[in-house]
Amino acid sequence: MSVVGEAWGRIEEWLERHAPSSAAVLAPPADPREIAAAQATLGLAFPAELVESLRRHDGLLEWANVLPEHPPLSVAQIVEHRQMCMDVAESVDGFTPPGPGQEPWWHELWLPFAGCDGDAQVIDLRPGPGYARLGWTVHDNGGHFDGAWPCLGAYLAETADALADRLPVNGWHAYLTVDGDLWWSTAGQVELNGTPLRHAP
Repeated sequence: MSVVGEAWGRIEEWLERHAPSSAAVLAPPADPREIAAAQATLGLAFPAELVESLRRHDGLLEWANVLPEHPPLSVAQIVEHRQMCMDVAESVDGFTPPGPGQEPWWHELWLPFAGCDGDAQVIDLRPGPGYARLGWTVHDNGGHFDGAWPCLGAYLAETADALADRLPVNGWHAYLTVDGDLWWSTAGQVELNGTPLRHAP
């Protein structure tokens, strides 16, 4: 089994056992025809690991905090977010890095994988040794790849390991809400909107 498939399998198994309400929001697989149409629309070839992940879950059925960084996007949301960022970058010269050694606000070879409120995890499609690494874009700042995972599979595998072994992922720890939903937050957080959080088992 591939890294992506094995990691998603372990994440799903953990959710079904410890946070079934969070497991229930994982969307069914994306239609391969929709993935192909999205690649044609964007003029970008999706990395094999992204295609495999989308063929496992086409994002979420509703917003949920099921992954440590951002909720995974559906195929349609990937297209929408990328086109929005391209439009903004074109209007404000967001393709130009602010200084030497810095990333721009957006790059035409970045592909969003997950996101929320204008921020996103992106997959870097620029040729070279950094191809397919995961980085971040912030709606009011530039992109960055500090501490980036080398690929989507590595991120999902680390998430699966963290759930199994009660480890953090880039500073995010797994908790459960009073309703039994998975919630990733910083160490030591004891409540969410006035209700208690408990460490995930």
